[in-house]
Amino acid sequence: MTAAASNPAADRGSPKVAPPAGDGVRRRRLARIRTTVEAYVLLAPSLIGFVLFLVAPIIGVVVISFFDWNLMGAPRFVGLANYREMMGDSEVWRSVRNTLYYVVLNIPAQTVLALLLALAMNRRLKGGKVFRVLFVLPWMAMPVALGIVWSWAFDPQHGVINQFLALFGIDGPAWLSSTAWAMPVMASVNIWQYTGYTMLFLLAGLQSIPESLYEAADLDGAGSVQRFFRITLPLLRPSMFFVLVTNTIGSFQMFDTVYVMTQGGPGGSTDTMNYHIYQQAFQLFRSGYASALAMLLFAMILIVTGVQFLYFRKRTVYDFS
Repeated sequence: MTAAASNPAADRGSPKVAPPAGDGVRRRRLARIRTTVEAYVLLAPSLIGFVLFLVAPIIGVVVISFFDWNLMGAPRFVGLANYREMMGDSEVWRSVRNTLYYVVLNIPAQTVLALLLALAMNRRLKGGKVFRVLFVLPWMAMPVALGIVWSWAFDPQHGVINQFLALFGIDGPAWLSSTAWAMPVMASVNIWQYTGYTMLFLLAGLQSIPESLYEAADLDGAGSVQRFFRITLPLLRPSMFFVLVTNTIGSFQMFDTVYVMTQGGPGGSTDTMNYHIYQQAFQLFRSGYASALAMLLFAMILIVTGVQFLYFRKRTVYDFS
């Protein structure tokens, strides 16, 4: 045994050889690559679905809009002809007006009613959970089935709506045959179906507002109206932003109720953009022209959603601390 080997102090004092700096960098790089690969593997099912069922159809619609295609023969490239025809088509602009009219009827009424229901449910009333379920039940029903039920309810001869009005001596109109009443009826059906669903999101937003803010307002002598406009409404903007954006997009895409109850009538007064696209694509077999109409609808939704984003961007508070 050598002297150096028998001297523990010498062993402890001898310098240790550090691993090369490149090895640490290489290990960190491999760890990052491994983490990235694992993340993409876990995200793959959702990404594949996103690409196949959203990105690819959108690209397909954009491409088809430049062709004349009846879904059976070979497509024929026509360039911007579909868009030029669309710009001069009076029926298209009628459907645009009808869609905007429906959105204006639906969104404000649905949002206000949902907010009132959310405020009532937030008071922790007795049986509140039962009422929440009852309010959400219409949203769970199939739109086609609801359309059939409401068509019967608004029947001018045997419908329960006119029979109820007759109890007060009121002669109800032929709701779905009237150009003045048909679209408000469409909006009322949608409001009835989706108000409870919207209420749930607003209720969640109300319950996330700290109670200490209301207690401080009470100490300052603020009334219920002041608390609502100074605390509740400003701090409810994240939830309000979500429901307004999603409900507006859904209203622009309304189809089921029109298809079942009026099929665009009477006189085209309920011919919305989505229903007009359906007619062009699957009744007249003009898929290229229908794709151009779909791009117009997409542009309308994009503009309205962008305006909502700009409005709420600097008016929304997410941190209540």
